[in-house]
Order: sequence, then C-alpha cells, then structure tokens
Amino acid sequence: MSIESTNFETIAIRTQTERSQNNEHSVPLYLTSSFAFDDAEHARALFADEVQGNIYTRFSNPNTSELIEKLCLLEGAEDGFATATGMSAVFSSMATFLSQGDHVLLCKSVFGSTVQIVTQIFPRWGIEYTYADIHKPGTWESLIKPNTKMVLIETPSNPALDLVDLEWLGKLCKSKGILLNVDNCFATPYLQNPIKWGADIVTHSATKYIDGQGRVLGGVILSSKALIEKVRFFCRHSGPAMSPFNAWILSKSLETLAVRMDRHCSNALEIAQFLEQHSDVELVKYPFLPSHPQHELAKKQMKAGGGIVTFLVKGGVERGRKFINSLQLSSHCANLGDTRTIITHPASTTHSKISESDRESVGILPGLIRVSVGLEHIDDIKKDIEQALKASKM
Repeated sequence: MSIESTNFETIAIRTQTERSQNNEHSVPLYLTSSFAFDDAEHARALFADEVQGNIYTRFSNPNTSELIEKLCLLEGAEDGFATATGMSAVFSSMATFLSQGDHVLLCKSVFGSTVQIVTQIFPRWGIEYTYADIHKPGTWESLIKPNTKMVLIETPSNPALDLVDLEWLGKLCKSKGILLNVDNCFATPYLQNPIKWGADIVTHSATKYIDGQGRVLGGVILSSKALIEKVRFFCRHSGPAMSPFNAWILSKSLETLAVRMDRHCSNALEIAQFLEQHSDVELVKYPFLPSHPQHELAKKQMKAGGGIVTFLVKGGVERGRKFINSLQLSSHCANLGDTRTIITHPASTTHSKISESDRESVGILPGLIRVSVGLEHIDDIKKDIEQALKASKM
C-alpha cells in the first residue's frame, strides 16, 4: 500500500503483493503447477528452507500467498494456509494437532460435516470427543480432560445462531493449555475477529461470504506463525491445496466483502424484524434482534448480526416444505453467503445425518427454516417470503 491503514476496506483493496514485470494494476493469475529454479544451489536452498520462494503450487503460489496475506491483516493473524474447501480447512486445522489418545471438546451445534469428522472418522484413529452444551457454559470446564487438546466451536452456530462468549472461552482455554479453534465462517473477518478474544486458530469456508457469489470453493486456516508451520507441513504432504484460480477469485472478492456484508446485515435485520411480527411464524432468531437471548454478547463481539436468519413456521415440517416449494425469487440450494437469497431446511439437508434428538437439542427443529439473506432489494425478498407463507398456509 502507498499509505499505512488499519481500516478494513482499504486493507482489503490496497494490499497487493504480487506483480510481474508488467506492473499490473490487478493481480495477475499464476496458473502453473511448478516454478523454475535459478540454479542447483537455489533449488537446494529452497528445499532446505534457507530462502523464501515458490517450489510447487501444492506448497505455495503467488495467488494463494496474496490471499493469505490479506486475510492475516484482516483477521489479526500472523500466518495462514489456503485449502481447497472449507471442510478441508476444518479437517486440517484439527488433524494437524490431534493424535491417537487425544480428546476434542466441541459444541454440538456445529456444521453437519464437522460432526461427521469428529464422530465417525476421528474415533477410528483413537481420537475422543465430548459435546459441550452451548447453553450451559458453566459445565464446560468440567468436561475438559487431561488429554483434551482442542476446543472447537462455531459462533454464531450453524444454523441455530447461538453464540459462544469468545473472551470467556479464550481465557479458559489459555488457562488449561488447550487450543481454541473457531470456525468464523458466518461472521467473516469483517464482523468478528476471534483471535482478538483469545482464539488460537480461525478457520473459514471461503466458499461462503468471502467469495460471496457462489462461484468457487475454498478454505483458510489462520493462526500464529508457529502453529501454521505445523499446518503447512500437514497440508504440504496431505495435499488439500487451493488452486491459484480460486485464490485469485477470492482475493478479488475480499475487496467488496465490507460493502457486501453491510448490505447482507441490513437486509437480514429487516427480514428478521418482518418475520418476528408475522402471524404465521412461531420463532425468529437473529443475533442483533433484541429478542435473541444473547443479544448483548452479539453486540460485544460482533460488528453486526450477519446475513443468516432462522425461523420456525407454524405447521411444522410439512408447512416448511410447502413454504420452500412456494418460493418464486429465493433459491433453494446447499450454500449460503451468496448475493442471492438462499432458503434451506436444515433438518432434511445440511444436518440430516445427525440424529433427530441431537438436532433438536441444539435448536434444529423439524420446521426450522434457514434464510441466507442476499443482496436483492429488500422489498422483493420480503414479497417472496410473504407470498410463500401465504401459499403454504394449511
């Protein structure tokens, strides 16, 4: 940058570390699988980590390096690694640090695929897990075991929009010598910075709001230099590297993240307020609604409430299905964080592999609807939801 700035928007737009001899205004694409060495000594020094440079795109690439530099500045991290998908970031951020005999404590209210990793894959490797109740933080310390290595959370959670007090949990984990790993996908670096509150590791599904337009897959792990050195070793040899093209797309997307999130949040708040007054809706959850049980905590650790609203439509699961089938503008697909409003039924899709009792214990009720509020005009989003509620009335 030509001037020093601590403002999010300026950092996201003006951080450009990669230019060729052509001095491009926009960062060029580096679509190459490998990089040539100056000579035999240069190659030896690179592989010995005596000099900085690119060897092979599975290890690093100018496009992924620039994306990571931006995200480190925006998230307050020292270093990071870009992965092919959000779930490869979540998996690698755990698998790097967990070994046979270790124990991980996690919120039950995390993404369905994260649950499958912890409950179905890790036990085959001798890694134990325990669920913590997000609504009973006073019980968490008693769940920590001598072999607990990591605490894993989402805040806000997917899809119930429950929050964890990051400052409290950060202090608890530090006092016990345990790594705190926070999935910050819903909030993005623009709305929340977990490292500021004591998190050791932050993960993102860049597929969601960081891309923001439903184009590419990607994930990011951010942390200290010491911890990312271990992540880099694990990922270098296990291979979940992000492609240069996706990194280029995501780096450009960061330039509009702030303005997009401002609109997502303002639209979402208005939709939440609209639904809360609707006679066909039983319950609405949105962190910046005064009715949210953790409204004050949301205001403490988030800049705004995010782009996700959940609600219970009267009539249960059958009414919920009719509502979704009656939508005319909003999309029905397995994504979120898009410019387009997306409405899903978590119990039958994203969290369908979790038992009904486990779903209900974290607020994923049969009639729960998740709305990823997009950037369309707010009146058109309201009109679509209103007509679908009317058409689905039983």
